[in-house]
Amino acid sequence: MSATRYAYLGPEGTFTEVALRTLPEAATRELVPMVSVPAALDAVRSGAAAAALVPIENSVEGGITATLDELTTGEPLMIYREVLLSITFALLVRPGTKLSDIKTVTAHPAAQPQVRNWMAAHLPEALWESAASNADGARLVQEGRYDAAFAGEFAAATYGLEPLVTEIHDAENAQTRFVLVGRPARPAAPTGADKTSVVIWLGDDHPGALLELLQEFMVRGVNLMLIQSRPTGAGIGNYCFAVDAEGHIADRRVGEALMGLKRICPKVRFLGSYPRAGVAPEDVRPLRAGTSDTDFTDASDWLARNQDGRA
Repeated sequence: MSATRYAYLGPEGTFTEVALRTLPEAATRELVPMVSVPAALDAVRSGAAAAALVPIENSVEGGITATLDELTTGEPLMIYREVLLSITFALLVRPGTKLSDIKTVTAHPAAQPQVRNWMAAHLPEALWESAASNADGARLVQEGRYDAAFAGEFAAATYGLEPLVTEIHDAENAQTRFVLVGRPARPAAPTGADKTSVVIWLGDDHPGALLELLQEFMVRGVNLMLIQSRPTGAGIGNYCFAVDAEGHIADRRVGEALMGLKRICPKVRFLGSYPRAGVAPEDVRPLRAGTSDTDFTDASDWLARNQDGRA
């Protein structure tokens, strides 16, 4: 395995590259652009890269399905870090292009919901075509295949383009969440401000089936930050659920919730416990009464004493 290589969704000039370069360790790694999220993650699976940074969620449209599906299927991988990046787009064009000249535009599919209203107001007749990434859209404009691309303003110089319009975003304070993914190993120690990600499969479809899964978290005081259904590929109505929960697998409340899920679900895939981006331990909401590690230990000791006749 190449311990010095980090893959990312490329080509050069993507928001993913910008997010990756915010990690201190990126300065000492060879950063390798890949053509797609599956290609970046397969580089980790094959050992061609030690880790890969890929987008997994944005604040406008929610989960990035390509990433969720890749983490759900195939050889298991694990999330070690997350990065939050504020997103604003520029309309990149070849020099001399005017707004009235633009008949075709391109960008990554996740960008479209973030610029849809702007495009309807300023380019209502333009045809949208999806690209593998925003930077790849800029490359296609450079090659003359499209008239304009929505991408980061920083990508303009890389592809010999000009930012015709900047600061484009339909939603204020839009952010994208990226995750650093590697091969499975022991999670880093808890920080006090952590997140745990899992994928859960339903055993069978019956009234209250999803509620049964959620109750494993609820009764232990574990707050859920994201839950998203994804088809399993086994037919209409067959779904698994990607879940992000507050806390670390080493926390008793989280560990017991995962054990509860393992007892009632045919399959549970652990995707990692890792620090929450931009959140300090003092910013985390207080635990519900009875759900701290001390509370779980005291209850376990009480049970043992009663079992041994030491009550």
